[in-house]
Parts: sequence; C-alpha cells; structure tokens
Amino acid sequence: MPKRNPSLILIVFIGFGLGAYFLFAGYHNYAAAKKRQVALEKRKMAWGALEKKLESEAANFKGESAIIIRDLDMHWEIALNKEKPFPSASLVKIPVMAACFFAARDGKISLKDNLILKASAKVTGSGILKNKAVGSSFTVEEIIEIMITESDNTATNMLIERLTFDYLNSFFKKYGLAHTNLSRKMMDFRYRRKGLENYITAADIAYLLEKIYRKEFLDKVTSEKCLSVLLRQKVNDRIPAKLPADTPVAHKTGLEREVCHDAGIVFSPQGDFLICVLTKSKTARKEVKAFISKVALYTYNSYRWIPCS
Repeated sequence: MPKRNPSLILIVFIGFGLGAYFLFAGYHNYAAAKKRQVALEKRKMAWGALEKKLESEAANFKGESAIIIRDLDMHWEIALNKEKPFPSASLVKIPVMAACFFAARDGKISLKDNLILKASAKVTGSGILKNKAVGSSFTVEEIIEIMITESDNTATNMLIERLTFDYLNSFFKKYGLAHTNLSRKMMDFRYRRKGLENYITAADIAYLLEKIYRKEFLDKVTSEKCLSVLLRQKVNDRIPAKLPADTPVAHKTGLEREVCHDAGIVFSPQGDFLICVLTKSKTARKEVKAFISKVALYTYNSYRWIPCS
C-alpha cells in the first residue's frame, strides 16, 4: 500500500478549507448586497409614498405653503414651492445668527463684545429682554443665544443695529441666500404698513441649515456652535410637537400675523432629515401649527422601517 504524503494531505485540506471559506464569504457578501438592495427599494417606496402624502396635505391646506424635506443620507428631496418668497417672521433669525458668526470671523465684531440694552430697542412679541432692565449688558454670543432659543425680537433688533441692514443683506447675498432680505426690524409694523417686508424662501433656509448640519458653514467649530444653539430651541409647538419626546430637533420657528413657519434638522435613530415648512394663511394658528406638525410626523414615520445602524 503506497505511503500517504502528509504534506500533500495538508495542502488538500487547506485547499478545501480556503475554498469553503471563499464560497461562504462570497455567499455572505451576495446575501448582504441583496439585503441592502431590498432595503433601498423599500426606502425608495417609502419616500415616494411620503411625497404623495405631502402633496395631498399641501393641496388641502387652507392657505399658501412651501415644503422641503431632505434625506441627509441619501440626498433625496421633496420640494413644493421651494423658491416662493414668504414673509420671514422670526425664521430670518437663523441667517442673522449666521451673519454674526461671519462678522466675528472677519473681525467686524467679537462674540465677546458687550451690547447694552436700550429702551429704544425693546419691542413686543416673543422674548425675555423686553422685561430686562434698561442698561443691562450682554455679550454678542449671549444675545445670539437669546435670539434663537427664546425667539427674542429685542435681541434680534440689537444685533441688526450692531451689524446694520447693509451688512446683513450683503452677507445674505454673498453666502448664496439669494431671496433672503431684511428691510425692517422685528415688530416694526409701521414700516410693514408702508410695504417694507422681510422675505425668505424654503430653498434659502434649507441651504443654510444643510451647510450647518454638514459642518460646512465657515468651519466645523462654528457650524457646531450654530447647531447647538438651534438644538436648545424652547419654542417646540410645531416640528417637534408630535414626535417622540426624546427626539433631538435643531430648529427655528417664525410667527407673525397670517404667517407661521418652522425649519430645522430632525435627528431620528433611523436617519437624519431636514424639514422646512413655510405657510401664509388666515386659518387659525392652532390649525396651521398642526399642519406643520403633521408634515414632520409623516416624515418621521416614513423612516421607522429603516434598521438602525
């Protein structure tokens, strides 16, 4: 009986082992690719269904609306009237915040500069500064925080005075906010009656929000500062209203006569998305806010099937 060659036997066993390994690895990769493909198709179907749902909601809304929903992973977008100008109300405070950080980088101001609260700066509407003592001192950074988180009109007017209308509007255009303008201060209805209005589009605000989200606004540190301020928003009766209570939402609202907006980033376990809803309507504010909340909820729910990474 011929002798068996141990080396040959070992080589055969190794060959079989490697073959089995590569066969298994190939099957595993194929199965994983197939699973990803199926998940992508389901995701596309969910996105398509969401688009039809939002188109229906917008068509039935009693007033004018503009909507942008952007999947920040897939770069998909649902857009309705995104270039239509709307009175900006307090939504313009996001571009004003951006302009402040831009001015600080350029040396026009320092975030540590002190601003003194004057009686002439106090205006009605949202905010806490109208109740603070005249002569109170705040840094620019503190005023930015109050302007966004409290939607403070007095804080906004203080920043407008510090930077000037010319500088702000120049920054808006320079940074690509083509249809954003600032023609009057917050709550200045005298000028509003004369036809002077502040305008914004869903496209402009979505562009700026995505830059902030992707850490591309000026630099990573500045973007993170802007995002953290937006995450501390205290007016949460629109986009976050119907979402799970622990859902982080970096956003800013806008509210004036016949105008109601909300725009921001929703961080969901299944994926982050950008949402911007602008409205102009004579309908009761409660109903308009409910409309914005529904748009956010429908979008959030369309992500629920996606496996958490």
